[in-house]
Formats: sequence, C-alpha cells, structure tokens
Amino acid sequence: MQSAPIAGDRCPGRPFSDSQSPVEGTLWRAASDRIIFTPQPARQVCSAGDLSERRFMQASEESKVLAKRALIHLKNKTTDQAAGTLELPASAYVDAVRYEREVDRVFRHLPLALAFSVELPAPKTYLAMSVVGVPVVMIRGEDGVARAFINVCRHRGAQLCKPGHGTAQRLVCPYHAWQYDLEGKLTGIFGEATFGDVDRHTHSLTELGCAERAGMIWVNLTPGERFDIDEWLGDFKEQLDKVELEKWHVYQQSEFPGAGWKTTWDGYQECYHHGVLHPQTVGAYTITNLIVHDTFGPHQRMVFARRSLGQLNDEPEAQWDADQHIRKVYLGFPNIAVSAVMGGYCLVNQVFPGDTLESTITRQTILVRDIPTTDGEKRHVDEFADIVLRAIRDEDTPINRGIVQGLMSGRSQGVVIGRNEPAVQHFHKSLERIMEKSTRPAGA
Repeated sequence: MQSAPIAGDRCPGRPFSDSQSPVEGTLWRAASDRIIFTPQPARQVCSAGDLSERRFMQASEESKVLAKRALIHLKNKTTDQAAGTLELPASAYVDAVRYEREVDRVFRHLPLALAFSVELPAPKTYLAMSVVGVPVVMIRGEDGVARAFINVCRHRGAQLCKPGHGTAQRLVCPYHAWQYDLEGKLTGIFGEATFGDVDRHTHSLTELGCAERAGMIWVNLTPGERFDIDEWLGDFKEQLDKVELEKWHVYQQSEFPGAGWKTTWDGYQECYHHGVLHPQTVGAYTITNLIVHDTFGPHQRMVFARRSLGQLNDEPEAQWDADQHIRKVYLGFPNIAVSAVMGGYCLVNQVFPGDTLESTITRQTILVRDIPTTDGEKRHVDEFADIVLRAIRDEDTPINRGIVQGLMSGRSQGVVIGRNEPAVQHFHKSLERIMEKSTRPAGA
C-alpha cells in the first residue's frame, strides 16, 4: 500500500504542513417516519448566549477562509489533492478474515457516536439499538448523565428495551420482571424468596464506556474498556462544537440497507461523482470535483462548493455570507458524516457494518434548527429529506452493490483512489495505522 502523505494530514500536537492547499499556512467532517426531539436546556458553565455568539463569529470567519480556498480552486479548475494516487487490492474490501478483524477492532473497541444528545432530551429517556450485533441501551439518569449498557437482563438474557426511543422510571425485564434503576443497579427480583441467592451488587447491568461531547453520545461496545473522548476527538471536537448539534431538533430518521462498509463509506468522502451519479439530486447544487480538505487525527472535514460560489467574487468580503455558498461535511472516524446545510437543515449519516461483509445499515437523520410549524415549512424540509434520501438510498446504493459484486468475483484487481479523493485516502490510511497499532507487540 502506498504511503505518500495526504495534503493537510495532521494530528493534534504534530507539525502542520499543507503544501497542496492554495492558501499557505491555513490551519483549518421509511422516510415518512417523522419524529421531533427537542433539545434539553444546556448545562451552562458560562453564558449560553456568549458561548453561542463566540462560536458563531469563529465559524463565520473560518467559513470565509474556506470560501477563499474554494474560490482559488474555482478560478484555477483545481481541488485539494493527496500527494499521489493510492491503489488498494480487492481484499481490502472483501477478504472475510480482514473484514472481521477490522470490524472487531474499529467498531467494538473505539468510541462510536451512537446517538444525539437531543435523542435523550430529559432524565428517564432512553434509546435502544443493535450495533454490529451488540444490543445497546443508552439512558439519561435522573442526575442528567447519559449512560450506556448492554441491553440484556442478567437473569436469562432477555432484552430489556425494544429498539427505539422511550421513557422509563426503571428498566423492567419483560420475561421475569427483574428490575434495574437508571444507573443499571439490580433493584428487584420477582419471587426473590424462592429464586435463591443472588448478589445484587455483582448482577447489575453490564455498563459500557460512555461520554457526551459535541452534542453526541459516544459509546465503546466492549465492557470494561474506558476511553478519553477529548483525546479521541482532539481538535475535531472544536469543529463539531461549531455545529452546535445540542441545539438542533431531530425531524426525521430512517434506516436502510446498503453495500459493504468501506465501499459505502468511500462514497461519503468525495464529490468527484456528484455531477455524474447525482445530477438531479445533490449534484444539482454542488460543483463536482472541487473540495477543500483538512484532517484532525483520523477525523476529517471536507468543504464542497455550491454552484453559487462564484457570486462571492462580486461582493465585498466584509459582506460575505460564506456559508450560503459552501457546504461543510464533518467526517468522524469510522462511520459518521455530519453535514450542516444552508437553510437551517443538517444531514447526519451513520454507516454500520451489516451481518455480512457485503452489507451495511445506514441510519440517516434530518435535523432542523427550528421546528417547522407551517405547511410550507414542513414541505421544504420534506423536499430536502427526499433529495438526500434518494441520492444515497436510490443512487449510491445500487452503484455500491455493483462494486462489491465485482470485487467479490475474484476477477477484480482492486481499486485506485485518485489524488482528487484525499479524504478517501486519509480514511484508508488511518484505518491501516489503527490496525497496525492494534497488532503491534507490547512495547513496540
């Protein structure tokens, strides 16, 4: 595998070099099922208004810098690039042993963004789901803290909560009525006098490492493993904070099957295909093959240029509303894309490996800044949701399934990732580094 550096490749604490960037020295990721979740009041250590204003100003100035970089590319018909092309063998996508090892290391031993903070809007609210075969329930306790547990009763293994959102004073097993409080402690055993001895302290729910940052709830799926979420996110946290996900409202969520994990995820990390595959959906609004790209450890930020970008050339910079002409996409390793879109909409996609190496489940969420109240406002959000759903489910997915079929045929020699696809390259190189580190002997 080629190991040429990627333009903008950096980690917190490492020197920054962006020789491929046009601005030197700049340091800058069923559709009808509609739900509305309202964010809970922020836990404040300073004025929420002051913090929000500061974030807005920082984001506004950063957007201008990013728009300048995009404008240079528009003028020169260029894009941010990696140092060279990258070739990957078919086995990188469809070797069963490699796939199982990567899924185990990445999805069961690294922090995953499983939910939005606003999905647990108040104490006693929960969300249950299955992630790579692990049943998980996240619940906000009466103390306001979000916790995660294996969604399994310690008696005979029945799942406590059905998949989805709900509220609960306590968790009660639907099989034999064992009861747990919201911190996972075993508090009641039906027919305890006849059951026999059970140490309640050692039969609490199995807790998972859990942290809440940047408007999301992060979970490690392996019991006993803890993580430092600030270390994992690094400088990427500051980027996510600017989106202020904790202030948005979940408008609509849908789940749909797709092709293999890495094949599907590759498509989220470039716009080289937008004009070809998506001419009537997302490609109608973005400039194909123009991105501004930066990295934050394994995480990334891409900026797509909207077709209106050139209008900024006719306006004084002081009057720019740059966010009307660019689209920022925050890519959290290994599977979440957060795209704050103009018009008060935000699109988030989470891609999870399925039961087989050629399958995935995508959880797509539409968030809104303000809950729509009129028929016209609802229609506009629904139109946006329909466009992005069609682009991913109806346009990307058939292509990706064909790619996987070809790679699994045994006749494909692999893929080549272009210089103009730096985010795709960075993902694969980050994955390679993480896998190499996990197999390195202790002390090496």
